[in-house]
Amino acid sequence: RHRTSANHRRTVCVGLMKTGDPNTELGHSERQTWSRQMDFIMSCVGFAVGLGNVWRFPYLCYKNGGGVFLIPYLLMVFVGGVPVFFLEIALGQFMKQGGVASWNIAPLFKGLGLASMVIVFFCNTYYIMVLVWGLYFLAHSFTSPLPWATCGHEWNTVNCTTNFSRHTGLRKVLRLSGGLDEVGDINGYLVLCLLATWVIVYFCIWKGVKSAGKVVYFTAVFPYLVLVVLFVHGVSLPGAVNGIIYYLKPDWSKLSEAQVWIDAATQIFFSYAIGLGALTALGSYNRFNNNCYQDAFILALINSGTSFFAGFVVFSVLGFMAAEQGVDISNVAESGPGLAFIAYPKAVSLMPLAPLWAVLFFLMLLVLGLDSQFVGVEGFITGIIDMLPSKSFLGSQRREVVVAICCFTCFTIDLSMVTEGGMYVFQLFDYYSASGITLLWQAFWECVVVAWVYGADRFMDNVACMIGYRPLPYMKWCWSYVTPVVCMAVFLFHVVNYKRLVYNAVYVYPWWGEMLGCFLALSSMLCIPLTVLYKLLHCKGSLMERWQHLTTPIWGRHHLEFLPHENEARLLPKAEENKNTLLYESVI
Repeated sequence: RHRTSANHRRTVCVGLMKTGDPNTELGHSERQTWSRQMDFIMSCVGFAVGLGNVWRFPYLCYKNGGGVFLIPYLLMVFVGGVPVFFLEIALGQFMKQGGVASWNIAPLFKGLGLASMVIVFFCNTYYIMVLVWGLYFLAHSFTSPLPWATCGHEWNTVNCTTNFSRHTGLRKVLRLSGGLDEVGDINGYLVLCLLATWVIVYFCIWKGVKSAGKVVYFTAVFPYLVLVVLFVHGVSLPGAVNGIIYYLKPDWSKLSEAQVWIDAATQIFFSYAIGLGALTALGSYNRFNNNCYQDAFILALINSGTSFFAGFVVFSVLGFMAAEQGVDISNVAESGPGLAFIAYPKAVSLMPLAPLWAVLFFLMLLVLGLDSQFVGVEGFITGIIDMLPSKSFLGSQRREVVVAICCFTCFTIDLSMVTEGGMYVFQLFDYYSASGITLLWQAFWECVVVAWVYGADRFMDNVACMIGYRPLPYMKWCWSYVTPVVCMAVFLFHVVNYKRLVYNAVYVYPWWGEMLGCFLALSSMLCIPLTVLYKLLHCKGSLMERWQHLTTPIWGRHHLEFLPHENEARLLPKAEENKNTLLYESVI
């Protein structure tokens, strides 16, 4: 049976190289692979399942109709999340390259890889600040009473109250200045936390997937264990049932509101980490015949299941908090950092054995974000190493040196976020650099290039070449029609309904701050059209000849297995890749 499957796979792949460029270059002959396939699954779970599953989905669910929100959410999972999730993993596995070089499948659109690298670099830079705050809170959770449970501290204002207020902020941690233009002093404690976090990330990935694949077993499993413990404890608290009912109570009128569908689609692209290129990098370390199609559905089930379960954990505790303070649950329900660092810690402070639950919560928060962070950095490093010429300074260095340079660069930029004006910088990155607009733009072009430039049927054949059978036709229809339409519709909705960035509903960012934010967004989005324009202008021949040449795939060494013998001579390596192209990509 194995021989029959192998013969079928070879038959499917026999025409793989027939339309290849006779002057193609051969890719890397050796590449690390996961020690076990479970390493890959755990890494994807660790990356895709992050803080957004815990602090964003539950809030969106209750705000958008409770249980009714699951209808648009699940629909978007199957027409948006899973198709692009699978596309990115399969692309990396087939091309055996990271986020940039994998787009050699259609070299004219290599800007897609560059755009994903820019986005993931920004994410790696600002996302780690959440871990820094979590580490700081964790270090202060071993006291009784908890520091944020009472007033009378030197960082409290005269308006301090023991009742919940969503405007209390993180005064001790942030020491917030008056605005973006007031940098203020650097917080020494946060610098130490920042340094410690980057050191942890470095040693998790410095040896590549062989080391990272082992770490993710802890970082992926531990948060689930803590979530279960917090859930068991949460449902035993008075008022917890009311919180869960509030979380799931259906409001059918919401189903007709466009914002509900927009929130569902945006949450999918955020929580599935679409468009960041890290999934492509993770897939590139798979064995060529790994069943990535099956993996995509398993990971989707884990990801969405985690989001749904986290709602029970969060709202059972918020229900208790509302009952304790005699207020409506809507007054204590928060999303984002407000839930993690204001609402939930306050609720924990009201519980018996408060330090224990605080330590567990912040440890879970730290680990949950840590695996997303180091897998994101790994995806960026993979793209950098694949893109660097072997004779360049960085290309000739050991992997450990390249990782150290990248981590130090991000650390240096992060110093702007541990100042008194750091929160304004953080929110600027969060709102613009990896926003719904940039991710939707990226996902739209990924689907268009694979389905219409390379060919949906052709890519389906390539997948069959790897796994031995063709995926369901629905996947092809999603890549070709449904997913691009959904992405562009939601993208246009965000553009038309754009609102100025405001912090804490009080501080309005200055015009130059918004311009800086637009630059962060456009720095990734413009990589795609600029690269297309550059390559077309620097190619010879008529427009059709240029298009034909630039959309011809550049294959790697591992594809030689599927070549007919008479076509092997067409895979002679180029003497040297165009230096101008390398310079252009390096500048971007």
